[in-house]
Amino acid sequence: MSSNGHLTAKDYRTDQEVRWCPGCGDYAILAAMQSFMPELGIERENTVFVSGIGCAARFPYYMNTYGMHSIHGLATTRPDLSVWVVTGDGDALSIGGNHLIHALRRNVNFKILLFNNRIYGLTKGQYSPTSELGKVTKSTPMGSLDWPFNPLSLAIGAEATFVARAIDTDKAGMTAVLRAAAEHRGSAFVEIFQNCPIFNDDAFAFVRDDKEGVNRIPLRDGEPITWGAGAEKALRQRSDGSIEICAAGEEGVLVHDAHHEGAALAFALSRVTQDSHGGTPVGVFRAVERAVYDDLMAGQIATATAKDGEGDLSALLHSGETWTIG
Repeated sequence: MSSNGHLTAKDYRTDQEVRWCPGCGDYAILAAMQSFMPELGIERENTVFVSGIGCAARFPYYMNTYGMHSIHGLATTRPDLSVWVVTGDGDALSIGGNHLIHALRRNVNFKILLFNNRIYGLTKGQYSPTSELGKVTKSTPMGSLDWPFNPLSLAIGAEATFVARAIDTDKAGMTAVLRAAAEHRGSAFVEIFQNCPIFNDDAFAFVRDDKEGVNRIPLRDGEPITWGAGAEKALRQRSDGSIEICAAGEEGVLVHDAHHEGAALAFALSRVTQDSHGGTPVGVFRAVERAVYDDLMAGQIATATAKDGEGDLSALLHSGETWTIG
């Protein structure tokens, strides 16, 4: 803790040895998170990190807050806590996929960080739900036959109210996205491109090493969507809602609107990929307000309590049809 009583990044480090493979992108994400958390001004005992299964699931051990190392797709929330769910492409989009989409559509008040490395790392290199078609791995020696999930498209299709993408090597960009996610009330879904140097090295090299901005398409709310070394390229929306490339000086350049009530624009932007458009959008795709599940539930409880009183669990268990055995 600093001399003025404020928390610092050091306060969020634990005494646990950080054990990921050398060069793993998780190190950069952890460092960014530990540096960012003091900004929130939330006490560590009011912060919880929850994880499932996979390499990313070690995260709670390395954050000096409360934590829960759970199983695929399980997380919880509480109105007085800041809850962060750390997951991976396999954990969240395979066994945990059903939990993910329902948490998003309900708008439960927690933040979901999906570390996407397009591979199963913990189990030593099998293809994952985001692995590209034809991916050769130990479990797909002749190439994957599965069409991959687009995590952002999936989240937007599930009516998530906040959807964003960051890159593990871009600390400034990642911190900006994390800050926006933290400020959002409701479910915030953040995909983070994360390198697995052992089993899927350089899967996102086209943007991780893109210091000149040749391939990164920055999404800034209220600004024209342009990119390239000289910001010479731009995106434009066709009459059918899809996105095309145009020159930055042409008419109709798309101005980003993350707060648009409809999800169509955010979904169209999520379909812009390196293969289809020669660039990859990063930043906040969607940030809209909607009733939060936690608040709705609290309202129902308050209504029931006002009508019937606080209730008595023991009385409830012994009410109705009961019987004694033996």
